Amino acid sequence: MPELPQTPPSAIPTDSSRTAPGQSRGRIDMWFDPACPWAWMTSRWVEEVEKVRDVDVHWHVMSLAVLNEGRDLPEEYRRMLDGAWGPVRVITAAAHLHGEKHIKALYDAMGTRRHPGGRTDTAAIIAESLAEAGLPPELADAAHSDEWDAQLRASHSRAIALVGDEVGTPVVAFNGTAFFGPVLTPIPRGEDAGRLFDGFALITSVPGFYELKRSRTEGPRFD
Repeated sequence: MPELPQTPPSAIPTDSSRTAPGQSRGRIDMWFDPACPWAWMTSRWVEEVEKVRDVDVHWHVMSLAVLNEGRDLPEEYRRMLDGAWGPVRVITAAAHLHGEKHIKALYDAMGTRRHPGGRTDTAAIIAESLAEAGLPPELADAAHSDEWDAQLRASHSRAIALVGDEVGTPVVAFNGTAFFGPVLTPIPRGEDAGRLFDGFALITSVPGFYELKRSRTEGPRFD
């Protein structure tokens, strides 16, 4: 099947091209792997931001399996990565065959089951998520096929081109400037989410700002 046109990193709007004249709406791009609980937390924060700030959000896949190709990893983590191919392949296939609106719908359905739901039965999660999104059940076959890997890798590469390969998922860009993260728990709600976004928007406007980090002392809290 021919590859559909891809949006290169340079086509993601920057401060000078983000909106039409007279508009002030900013653009958020988020890249996620459905397997990552921290990406799930960040995605729920982005949802909250949509409620309290005038932003235009675009969702994209990336892949921890692709990111870690060729690396010497513990066997348990390697098994997790092997199982992570399926969901992201299915989302990629659904987006290209049925429209990008299904990226977020499938992510919500899969992530709710896997993260707050605590489930690990990937095949069942995929089947149920396709049904919930109103998509054909045969899309589940993409989980075990490399047919859509070129498109998946292209989406992944767009994120890595913005932040470099020393990070993971999530990657969040505001008006074309991207960072790994934010990594956070619990999920900020309402105006707390908005104020955090205001700070994120501020640091993305500083050309020489690169990194903030501290050690995590707790796991993701999904409530």
